[in-house]
Amino acid sequence: MAQKVQSIEDLIAASSGGDVIDDESAQSKFQSKQKQIKIKEMERKAEAEAAGLGVSYIDLFGFPISPEALSLIKEENAKKIKAVCFFYDGKKIRLGAIAPQNKDVADMLQKLCTEFYCDGEVYLISQNSLDYALELYKAIPKVRKISRGVELTEADLNKFSEKFSSFRDLQSEIDKAKVTDIVTMIMSASIKLDSSDVHIEAEEEEIKVRFRVDGVLHDAATVDKELWKKIISRLKVLAKVKINITDKPQDGRLSLITAKERIDIRASFLPTNFGESVVMRILKSSSVGLGFEDLGIRDRAFQQLKKEVVRPNGMIITTGPTGSGKTTTLYAILKKLNSQETKIITIEDPIEYQLEGVNQSQISEKYTFAQGLRSVVRQDPDIIMVGEIRDLETAEIAIQASLTGHLVLSTIHTNDAAGTVPRFLSMGAKPFLLAPAINAMIGQRLVRKICENCKKEIKLEDEKREKILEILKKLPKEEKENIDFDNLKFYQGDGCDACQGIGYKGRIGIYEIIVIDAQMEKLILSGNISEYDIRDAAAKKGTISMTQDGLLKVIDGVTSVDEVFRMAEDK
Repeated sequence: MAQKVQSIEDLIAASSGGDVIDDESAQSKFQSKQKQIKIKEMERKAEAEAAGLGVSYIDLFGFPISPEALSLIKEENAKKIKAVCFFYDGKKIRLGAIAPQNKDVADMLQKLCTEFYCDGEVYLISQNSLDYALELYKAIPKVRKISRGVELTEADLNKFSEKFSSFRDLQSEIDKAKVTDIVTMIMSASIKLDSSDVHIEAEEEEIKVRFRVDGVLHDAATVDKELWKKIISRLKVLAKVKINITDKPQDGRLSLITAKERIDIRASFLPTNFGESVVMRILKSSSVGLGFEDLGIRDRAFQQLKKEVVRPNGMIITTGPTGSGKTTTLYAILKKLNSQETKIITIEDPIEYQLEGVNQSQISEKYTFAQGLRSVVRQDPDIIMVGEIRDLETAEIAIQASLTGHLVLSTIHTNDAAGTVPRFLSMGAKPFLLAPAINAMIGQRLVRKICENCKKEIKLEDEKREKILEILKKLPKEEKENIDFDNLKFYQGDGCDACQGIGYKGRIGIYEIIVIDAQMEKLILSGNISEYDIRDAAAKKGTISMTQDGLLKVIDGVTSVDEVFRMAEDK
């Protein structure tokens, strides 16, 4: 009798001790066995291929791959180049790759070895090993990116930018927006419309949003008063101040991150009778790009200041009210002087813009300008910038520094350049030290520029025209030679979409620059000197006043008569 041939299913049953196994279980075990055989064959071929290529081989299945090693190559990159990092101990890096000789794999190994200062090697692995390692990426914890501020993606900005071309657009969009989007929308609109400040004010029946554009406040939108608590809470969270404090002023910071730049925002919260007033100062990193030559200082004054700026010691003081562009002027001077041969240290409150190659120090309640300045002079600087001279102690240290081989740049709060010396003397500065210390004093204001798209010529009233002629005729002879007094033209903006109907777009400085000479030093040494004395002495040697500088820009068609008289007027 012929012997009965056993099937594979009989063999599997026999190996299990003769127990009856249902068809489904047998089929599953059969497939598992087939897979194991296939994997072994795959690994055998991979090992043979590695031997032929002269590279090392490894079977990663079951190999203890650490998350630290695996995470050295991002998952998307690992899939792209078909390689993983399976070993890293701080000294050695080992990669496993389907094709070890692939250029992308070699570049990745070189990059990792250079970055981590390690010895590296590539092993050949099978497709099974690669699949096993790629599965392990799922076990690596996903680290959520923590942002210090409101992060606006390029898509967010583009979405809002398309909607905002004027203040009217902001109001219509806010009326349709969700509460969670209102704060982001206000910030996005302020950036799009080139605002320097955003004012959000709780009033009796509504919330008013105003933007300061080119130094002038404009109503931008109103928001339902019922949303106030949610909006103020959102702003406080972003600015990292306490939400529950509503009866005390608070100051905070937040930032907007875009693909092009980082925008820092200083936020101030002030209690008011209907809630709080929030003012956000927008500080764009791109705003510091103004060069010394782009400040708008006219020929003779520019050459005088340029000469004083490159002197190795002395003081250059800028004056004017808040928002007159003093810091921008000082930064432009620093940019001109910044080089690898020069050590520059600044003491600021706060640091408004980051300057590459400049050591910037920020004062605090326990770290004053005077303390900072005293320490800075021990840092062997060539140039020192002090954000503001507020008291006698700071003034005396700054004067001493300028007399001992340092160029000191600073600001002081006076109405014009002529008021600088009397302000120092009123603080208690000694005339015999102040006179040789000061190189130049700069008085300045910012005026709005007429929009080029809607600029038109206008005719002035006779009274205003006579006033302008009277001021211009006091100009130095060399300046008057370039003016056709019989054919003066004046302009203003009519308002268009490009300037949001305002008639102005952008700003420019108007300046008066008083350089200290021997005669001026004698006046200061007398110790009894007023700003009128300095103004008269400066005028005699041909100094152009702020009003005169502004009117010269008027007849050049840069700004308007009303704008100059709004910001400055001769006394």
